[in-house]
Amino acid sequence: MTTFTFTTTRTIINEPGAARRLVSLCEEQGARSVMLVTDPGLLATGLLEPVFAGFSDSALQLTVFSDVEADPADSTVEQAAAQARQANADFIVGFGGGSSMDVAKLVALLAHPDCRQALSDMYGVGNAHGVRLPLLQVPTTAGTGSEVTPIAIVTTGATTKAGVVSPVLQPDIALLDAELTKGLPAHVTAATGIDAMVHAIEAYTSAHKKNPVSDLLAREALRLLSSDLLTVVREGHNLDARGNMLLGALYAGQAFANAPVAAVHALAYPLGGHFHIPHGLSNSLVLPYVMRFNAPQAASLYAELAPCIMGDAVVDGSVADITEALIVWLEQLIADSGLPARLRECGIKEDDLPMLASEAMKQQRLLINNPRTVSEEDALAIYRAAY
Repeated sequence: MTTFTFTTTRTIINEPGAARRLVSLCEEQGARSVMLVTDPGLLATGLLEPVFAGFSDSALQLTVFSDVEADPADSTVEQAAAQARQANADFIVGFGGGSSMDVAKLVALLAHPDCRQALSDMYGVGNAHGVRLPLLQVPTTAGTGSEVTPIAIVTTGATTKAGVVSPVLQPDIALLDAELTKGLPAHVTAATGIDAMVHAIEAYTSAHKKNPVSDLLAREALRLLSSDLLTVVREGHNLDARGNMLLGALYAGQAFANAPVAAVHALAYPLGGHFHIPHGLSNSLVLPYVMRFNAPQAASLYAELAPCIMGDAVVDGSVADITEALIVWLEQLIADSGLPARLRECGIKEDDLPMLASEAMKQQRLLINNPRTVSEEDALAIYRAAY
């Protein structure tokens, strides 16, 4: 018998146009003063105008924090929390990509009247405690799965990131509205889609907390994501495909929230920290090479995933043959989606690789979940293969 504990977001709403009901959802939860956390780019698109109109017609007080940047800084989190406290916010809404939703999670905790912890005390696994404000998340990209994870990533210095991982951050409500994702640029659609696939692949092969529920979710996530990624890249307004991507990203988020990610993410983080490469693209750049490194220990698991990803294109043969065919298939998917395939294409120099390997070793929270132990020498070899 496999013993495990699986937790996830309490309520999931999957409905095109559901964001227009955001006010009534907040009212149903007893909200009086709502803070909405988003980013300036999303604010400029006009996607939030129907939401704002709904608030103007209600008795709810609305405060908008729209200064979330990519890879949000600790100072951004603290500014948002201070604004929420000043507004006496009693309900938090994250609206946007993973950065906005991660900031919203931490604001919900830091702005609670009973919070006695500083943000700096929360970094790591299980270090954030207490009670947070009610939290509703609205993803506008199909990638991070942050709407169903108890994880928030914060930039803590010029090139460093830290994670806050705690059950107290698990959102209450995830609202999936595929209409919000129709205008995403193709390159963002591609990178976030690959990011979600990485979540599912790493959850399925995680050395810690792998469990049957996460496995089921990871397989279904990969079926949805691999089937529709190129469709949404090429046909951005295909609502059915957009909906499948959102749902696949949510499933992948549920999977890795319970069976954590590993070396792909560990090697991706320094690419974002030092070179400001978007997180999904960072994952994409190292994915095939980490999988080849892991294959001696994880080939049987990769082979189990191959039919979910490749469909009828899956090959016969040994698990090693199937794994290599899967990696080649993923490399072609990345190429077909229009993403760069090599580190050198993203402004990274060969002389940078030893530094990246050293930085990756700081991500032990992630590396311990990898199916094969990764040394600094191994990390350098992976970066060189990806170069």
